Amino acid sequence: MAKRERVVRMSVEQPLWRALTGYRVLTMVYAVLIFVFGHERYERPWVGVVYLAVLCVWNLATLPKVANAAGCTRRFLGADLAVALTGILLTPLADAHARSVDGSTLPSIWTAGSVLAFAIKGGWRWAGFASSLVAVANVVERGHPTRDTVHNVILVWVASIAIGYVVEVARASERTLARALEIEAATRERERLARDIHDGVLQVLAMVQRRGTALGGEAAELGRMAGEQEVALRTLVAGGLARPSLVSEDESEGPWSGSSRWTTRPTTPPPSTCAP
Repeated sequence: MAKRERVVRMSVEQPLWRALTGYRVLTMVYAVLIFVFGHERYERPWVGVVYLAVLCVWNLATLPKVANAAGCTRRFLGADLAVALTGILLTPLADAHARSVDGSTLPSIWTAGSVLAFAIKGGWRWAGFASSLVAVANVVERGHPTRDTVHNVILVWVASIAIGYVVEVARASERTLARALEIEAATRERERLARDIHDGVLQVLAMVQRRGTALGGEAAELGRMAGEQEVALRTLVAGGLARPSLVSEDESEGPWSGSSRWTTRPTTPPPSTCAP
């Protein structure tokens, strides 16, 4: 059952981590190309070169960290977000006109990868926290909120929180499915045991009861005790296999208003079919 549950989890989360890995690589290349084709406007291009070199080394070295949830630890998430925020705040140092002219920051859209890692790892609350820090860094970088800055901030905010919420819903569905598989396996095992008991022990008890009754005397008392045990065991088996039935809230306000929504319909033990 643990193996089956692990397969379900991989089917839910692993594609998200693979997509994040590809996103980080592509956006790293995009940030480098943006800087290369626009380096003439930078007053201190060496700042951008140093930062992007560090970004490339960090991004490539930490690809295993974003390959799965186990490797993506809180410490890594904090360091990764710090790299993104540092690039945003260093943009005015490399480009003196960055505060007066709308343009991309040094990490560009690579920053969203850090926020998405928070969303996939911790859900929409973590995503909201990370995107808020990115929003503050963008406003500080520009000196004042502009239309493009607000637009980009809201876009990252909404996208990351939505993805985080979807991840939480997927994990809840995954746990429900795993629990349903466990219940199904337990029910099948109980039914198998019930069939074995019905075909073996119950038939023996029924035969002892019939033979004891026929012989009389002390054998009759033994047969009576066997009959009582047969009834008790049949009741136990039938009660364990009874299916719960749903009762609507409207019905629960009727004759069964004092009972629970979940009721169990008793099953009458089948008569013995064993002949003496």
